[in-house]
Amino acid sequence: MEARRLAILCSHLNPSAPYPTRDSILRASDCTSGSSDDDEKVNSSNLQNDCVFCKIVRGESPCLKLYEDDMCLCILDTSPLIHGHSLIIPKLHYPTLEQTPPSVVAAMCSKVPLISNAIVKATDSDSFNLLVNNGAAAGQVIFHTHIHIIPRKERDCLWASESLRRQTMKLDKEASQLALRVREQLCRVPEELLVHPSS
Repeated sequence: MEARRLAILCSHLNPSAPYPTRDSILRASDCTSGSSDDDEKVNSSNLQNDCVFCKIVRGESPCLKLYEDDMCLCILDTSPLIHGHSLIIPKLHYPTLEQTPPSVVAAMCSKVPLISNAIVKATDSDSFNLLVNNGAAAGQVIFHTHIHIIPRKERDCLWASESLRRQTMKLDKEASQLALRVREQLCRVPEELLVHPSS
């Protein structure tokens, strides 16, 4: 699994040496929505037995937890691209982004400013990339929706593609046809999903 992930990501990555670990105390998620005894466990019917993220949510696999609420969990990536590389995962199992309810995606995304700010400060970084690998061809290795927060420093050369010169889009027949095909796909989406994405 790791070799496949690296093969896909390394096409854009200038690998760096592994960072030294410090205070690497592993802690299992307790899978509760809060600290109260009245809180219910996450519905296990929506968790997969063989999914590493579901095992983390259930407290069966260790993780370095950064943040947790009733909808999502943020952990340090165990195979980081760079020091501080973190993941926001929903507490329920959804294999891909399009299978994840809009309300869950919204809950995950609403935590990005808070969590990314803390990661950027803690790693003395300048900025961050927000990334979703959705589907095998895009580099998704763990089929449980997740968002990567990757802290960045100026001239860290993490993505080789950043040094490539971008091509200006030609406003030609091919581009117009692409825009038309995307609009046709959007017209097939039920209107309530376009108007009220969090319902």
